[in-house]
Amino acid sequence: METTVEKATGLLEEASALVNERLESLLPDPDEAPTRLHKAIRHSVFAGGKRFRPALMIAVGRAFGTERDRLLSTAAAIEMVHAYSLIHDDLPAMDDDSLRRGKPTCHVEFGEATAILAGDLLQTLAFRAIADDDSLSPEVRVRLVSELAGAAGSPSGMVAGQQLDLDAEGAPETISEEELERIHLCKTGAMIRVSAICGAIIAEAGEEELETVAEFASHLGLIFQITDDLLDVTETTETLGKTAGKDAEAQKATYPSVFGVHEARNMAMGHYWRANEALGRLSVPTSDLQELVEFIMMRDK
Repeated sequence: METTVEKATGLLEEASALVNERLESLLPDPDEAPTRLHKAIRHSVFAGGKRFRPALMIAVGRAFGTERDRLLSTAAAIEMVHAYSLIHDDLPAMDDDSLRRGKPTCHVEFGEATAILAGDLLQTLAFRAIADDDSLSPEVRVRLVSELAGAAGSPSGMVAGQQLDLDAEGAPETISEEELERIHLCKTGAMIRVSAICGAIIAEAGEEELETVAEFASHLGLIFQITDDLLDVTETTETLGKTAGKDAEAQKATYPSVFGVHEARNMAMGHYWRANEALGRLSVPTSDLQELVEFIMMRDK
């Protein structure tokens, strides 16, 4: 019998293969000018990674009964926005990291200017992927674009969270639980939340179901962030594929730095129970979503 981790790994691998195929069709050819830019985006997009956000979106869409192919362009778009955010996050002006997924970061491999442009290009390609998806109605495409733009931007999206995170550097002990939660609901949680919401929108879920999916995904996003913070202090660079201990070095406001490792684990468990409680209120099969929650709770990288 398959374990929870094996089942979730299978879901992630299936989603990764599907989304990678769609990404191949949506990204410019690396031999097409400007080749340096096109190689830079592929370096980052195809550097590895679990494809967790697309997998979550596909799992939600399929739970609500929609066809897999209707989900793939939006799933690829979400991965492109995520990849762009990592490129910019690694820049010297931000986290100044030289390693991502065990490989040199985009700016190390291609230079800072090209890395900035690569992030910019991936963001534009993401919205084009949704806008051009004729498997969806114009009304659905407009809603997806609006949802993704909000999740990636400000005042309650990823970019806002990144700024709040930067503002909090240097004095993590002064940050309240509410302030820390707001940072990570924006910085990490918004893109996880929108992944689930987009899957439900494409599947034409009702508004009450959408609210429950969003509630579930908000708790899942916080689980993801807390475990990520814990891994930064408990695992090695070799295991993580990125530089371990960077959060402490930069004096970032993380769950372990503010509350300690033990309490951070307790907080992750609290969000785990609330995520599962929300799943229990959905009237569709949620076993795949439950597997993904378990996977995030138990991940080691």
